[in-house]
Amino acid sequence: MCRSIKTLREPYAADVTDEDVHAAALQYVRKISGFRAPSARNAEAFDRAVAAVAAATQTLLDELDLRRVPRPQV
Repeated sequence: MCRSIKTLREPYAADVTDEDVHAAALQYVRKISGFRAPSARNAEAFDRAVAAVAAATQTLLDELDLRRVPRPQV
């Protein structure tokens, strides 16, 4: 799928920012739409899709119930 989208949950990522979530959503919408940058007539739909995917992504990350594994101490 989108190889440049990184995993945003622990232990793969710590301190995930809104920018990280937005960047992943943008990459996803670019991939499925086939547009790197939409035309002016498609920009609003494109932006709404990015916002919706970002919101769904944040909801998913907030609601995941992950089993916490202690990290090895160095």
